[in-house]
Parts: sequence; structure tokens; C-alpha cells
Amino acid sequence: MVTLGLQVRLEAKPGKEQELEEFLHAQLSYALGETDTVAWFAVRIAPGVFGIFDAFADEDGRKAHLEGEIASALQSRAGELLAKPPVIEQLDILAFKLPGSGEVPDSLG
Repeated sequence: MVTLGLQVRLEAKPGKEQELEEFLHAQLSYALGETDTVAWFAVRIAPGVFGIFDAFADEDGRKAHLEGEIASALQSRAGELLAKPPVIEQLDILAFKLPGSGEVPDSLG
């Protein structure tokens, strides 16, 4: 079950767009190692604007992610790569579709 998420908006410093994109690609290996991170996406929203979306089964998984390698790496490189601090939003997941989750929940009939 997926109940919680994070949405992070990242704005690259001018001239650092490619470097931020490469940084995000490199974080996939850490995300794959996080057993409590159900889903992880790095996205480009617009030129120079990127995002990360993650989903978790519970608060312990979300907390572990926020204290993990990706957050640490981002914090250490934020001053170099980002035009402003990341915008981090904690989300409640209302509905989801993931591979293998084809069953219709009881609440939908």
C-alpha cells in the first residue's frame, strides 16, 4: 500500500542545468537501494526546473528517505547547483497505480 509521498522542486542555477540533470540521474542507484521507497522519479518540469517525486508505504519510509543518501547528497551540492533552496512538499497519496497493483480497492467496488 502506498500512503505518503514527497514532491521536491529544484531550480538549477543558470549554466548548471546539465549538471543538475546528471546529479539526479546518479541518485537512481541510491533510490534503488531504499527498500522503503516504493516509487522514485526524477523529472524535468521546464528548462532549468527539475523535480523528484517519491512514494512510501508509511511515515518511517518517508523519514528514512529524508535522512538518506539522496537528501544528504542534495544538501551537500545545493549551493553549487541550485538557484534557491529546494521546495519540499509532504503529500498524502489518495490513489495510485503501480505495476502489480491491478486489484480494485474495496472502497471503489
